[in-house]
Amino acid sequence: MDKDIELVFVDGPMVLYPVDLDGFSANALGASEVTQDATSEYDPTTTPRGWFKANADRTVARGLEDALQMLKDVLVRDRYVGVFGFSQGAAIAALLAALLEKPHSYPAFLVEGESPHPPLYAANIFGSSYSTPTLHVLGKTDVIVVEERSKVLLEISANARLEEHEGGHFVPSKANWRKFFRDYLHDPLGDVSSPSSGAVSQSNSGTATPIVSGSHL
Repeated sequence: MDKDIELVFVDGPMVLYPVDLDGFSANALGASEVTQDATSEYDPTTTPRGWFKANADRTVARGLEDALQMLKDVLVRDRYVGVFGFSQGAAIAALLAALLEKPHSYPAFLVEGESPHPPLYAANIFGSSYSTPTLHVLGKTDVIVVEERSKVLLEISANARLEEHEGGHFVPSKANWRKFFRDYLHDPLGDVSSPSSGAVSQSNSGTATPIVSGSHL
C-alpha cells in the first residue's frame, strides 16, 4: 500500500461458525473463513469474526447494536477518511457511511448529542439513498453473496462505482487489482482505470466514482 495511506484493521465482535453461513461450508468459501467447530482453540489472530448474525428471513440482525457501539468507540479515538469492508463487512461499511451522514437517525450512536465523527466524505439511514461515494466489487461466480443481494446495496448508493472480477467470494488480489486498489485509495477522485480487462466500470452517477483517500482508512 502507498506510504501516504494508513490502514486500521478492526475485527467484528462476533465469532463465526459454519452454522452461521447459511449452510455453506468453509470449502465453499474458497478459504478457511470459518471456525470448524465451537470447541476449536481460540486464536484472536485467525478466528473468523462477523458484525452481526441475521435470522433466516434476514429481518433481524442480532448483535448489530453492539457492533455499532464498538465502531462508535473506534471513531471517537481518531479521524478517518473512508472505510473498506468485505462480505458482511461491506454492508457494515455502507451502513456506517450512511449513519455518519445522518447520525441523529440513530440516537445511540451519538456522543453527548453529537456525531462521534464527521461524515466520511465531505437521510434517514438508507431512507432512500445516501451520498457518500462508494466502490462495490462483485465476484461473478460468488455463491455466498449472490449478485442479486449485492445489487440491493448498489441500488441505494447514490454515488456508486461497480467493478466485477471473475472469481467468487473473495477480494481479488492479482497484480492488476492490487494496482487498482492502491491507485484508487491514493487518488479516489482521479481517473482510475478499471482493473478488469477491457471492461468499463459502471456508476450510478454515470462516471467512475472512487471512494476514499487520505491517511486513515
